[in-house]
Amino acid sequence: QVQLVESGGGLVQAGGSLRLSCAASGRASSRKAMGWFRQAPGKEREFVAAISWSGGTTMLDSVKGRFTITRDNPKNTVYLQMNSLQLEDTAVYYCAADRTAAVHTDPAAYIYWGQGTQVTVSS
Repeated sequence: QVQLVESGGGLVQAGGSLRLSCAASGRASSRKAMGWFRQAPGKEREFVAAISWSGGTTMLDSVKGRFTITRDNPKNTVYLQMNSLQLEDTAVYYCAADRTAAVHTDPAAYIYWGQGTQVTVSS
């Protein structure tokens, strides 16, 4: 069993920055790819970014150049640095642990999910 706890969400003005953190615990949390997804009201959950165990990343096109995903394996923590935030980035952001060490964009590949953290971007 893996527990994921997100933190770092909040209210920010457009153009601002936030850094989300996801702390993983549990023996099965090691050597897993990790991902960030988001869900805005009335919309389906959307892939944002993922990072493999070795550090390879893949990003949603609309966040490339603005968001960065990193991980600290000894701390079992994954980060999502979000810069130049836009109104359309408003959503609940979820951290997830993949079944494997490789990155995937399909949420079906992820077997553990956090509770989510709200990110609200205001004008």
